[in-house]
Amino acid sequence: MKEINGKMFKQMVLSGAIVLHNNHPEVDALNVFPVPDGDTGTNMSLTFNSGAEQVEKLADDTPIGDIAKTLSKGLLMGARGNSGVILSQIFRGVAKSLKGKETANVAELSDAFSSGAKVAYKAVMRPVEGTILTVIRESADAAAKYVQPDMEIEDWFSYFVKSAEKSLDNTPELLPVLKEVGVVDSGGAGLLLVLTGFMAALAGEVIEKV
Repeated sequence: MKEINGKMFKQMVLSGAIVLHNNHPEVDALNVFPVPDGDTGTNMSLTFNSGAEQVEKLADDTPIGDIAKTLSKGLLMGARGNSGVILSQIFRGVAKSLKGKETANVAELSDAFSSGAKVAYKAVMRPVEGTILTVIRESADAAAKYVQPDMEIEDWFSYFVKSAEKSLDNTPELLPVLKEVGVVDSGGAGLLLVLTGFMAALAGEVIEKV
């Protein structure tokens, strides 16, 4: 498809919430930074679910800008822990970029995630590389360079997710504590799950909650 409407974005949000919920224990197990408290996946899942619950109440013909705004508000209200707060800031940036739009094409979607990365960085007093911040910035930058006019959104989003995977795999090289324990960043892993859920909805897959 060449653009996504509110209905599709709503499905993407709900799918992202389910994929994160289904896999959050694995993210908890990765959690060593900033403290090894084992709750990053739980916090991110509760945060994203808070936004998804608000989005679920909206009509299918709601414009994409309004879906993004509702998601952002829900995430901010329900943000838990560092990773949940950063996740909420990413989608605050996405909402800012999609404001007033009925639908979004590839370039607009790419701009929205680039905006998400910028807003998230600004919200953190001392940004640390090798975290969720690196994953959103590097993947959004790579995906922005991949944009072509009239491109299919599925093609672009698949590249965006692959770029996020690549960035996540590299986090131990940037953050010594991750390398020491032999794990990737838990916040980045949580973000990748959300994006994987978005991709599944775009591909027409239905993910069941477990």
